[in-house]
Amino acid sequence: MADRALRGSGLGSRSFEDETGIEFASRQEIGFDCPRGHHFELAFAEEAELPTQWECPRCGQPASRSDGSEHQAKETKPVRTHYDMLRERRSIPELEELLSERLDLLRDKKD
Repeated sequence: MADRALRGSGLGSRSFEDETGIEFASRQEIGFDCPRGHHFELAFAEEAELPTQWECPRCGQPASRSDGSEHQAKETKPVRTHYDMLRERRSIPELEELLSERLDLLRDKKD
């Protein structure tokens, strides 16, 4: 068992594989400017959706992109309520008829 032990290396400390033959993903560097004057750059994958703000690693303030890109708000759909979905299936006269039927049933149960 002592033959198979790797001496001088801790668990998870380093990999013994080399980087030959590995093609890394293409990246792009994006610069950010903090309101306190700090500038830093981060690497993102080419196909990644780029953020317009990032937390400054020095002071924690929200930093905006150096190239001036602004956040574009996505168009949001209005929230559909239960009533909206009900109105898609039934007309007002149908709903009034159902309501009167249910009210009659409730009144009959009380008597």
